[in-house]
Amino acid sequence: MVRMRYSRSPTRAFTLIELLVVMAIMAILAALFLPTLAAAKHAARKAACLSNLRQIGLAIHAYADDNNGQIPYGPKAPPFSNPSSFYPSTGAPTSLLSLQSGAPVALGLLLREYLASEPRVLFCPAADQPVDMEAELAKVGRTQAQGSYYYRHGSNTQLFDDPASTNPPPRLQLNDLGLNRNGQPVRALVMDTIFLPPPGLEGFNLKPRTHHQQKLVNVLYADGSVGSRPNRDGRFTVDVRDYAALRDAFNRILKVLEQADAEY
Repeated sequence: MVRMRYSRSPTRAFTLIELLVVMAIMAILAALFLPTLAAAKHAARKAACLSNLRQIGLAIHAYADDNNGQIPYGPKAPPFSNPSSFYPSTGAPTSLLSLQSGAPVALGLLLREYLASEPRVLFCPAADQPVDMEAELAKVGRTQAQGSYYYRHGSNTQLFDDPASTNPPPRLQLNDLGLNRNGQPVRALVMDTIFLPPPGLEGFNLKPRTHHQQKLVNVLYADGSVGSRPNRDGRFTVDVRDYAALRDAFNRILKVLEQADAEY
């Protein structure tokens, strides 16, 4: 019987040069695709933020339907006693969801009835700083809580309510918001915060709160429409890093909302 012999060719290993070439190719491919992946990630977060604003818009409209056309407003600001109180005057534009007393304020007024099943929409998924949404929501009813969006429930920019006045500013009607300080119709109700405070005030919970790498803001308008506006020139940035500018913070917040009015 003739036995067949099979020769097994030796396994060829990669040479060092071949391995380096493969690694170089992989590095080039990664460099090509990572920016695309990052852009897709930012686009997804931007879309999720716009979706949040649409849901907030629906909640505001539902609230107005149940309250004679009025948008969520107030409550009256308590006497100012603490520099960490970010609601010193009634109707000031604010990103707060509740006051230091725990009382819901501004968009926080929607939580119980209109956003009870989806409270996380009050937080933008494209925050530039870590945000513990569950911890902030747990503060509502107990102490001061922050959301991601400025809400314009009035046009008050005073640092303190007039102690002699017992009447708060009039509540706004959704279908008749009036004119802003530039004589243009009030249209922008909610927008991403881009807030840069002075350093060293973290103990008062005064921290940077920015979104979308400060490149854009998303805006909810009174008619329920939403849109993105570029911010590469900083026109929607509330920059009060100079301590002298801190007293002007509420005026500057209202200014960026008025800028959004102009870009409707």
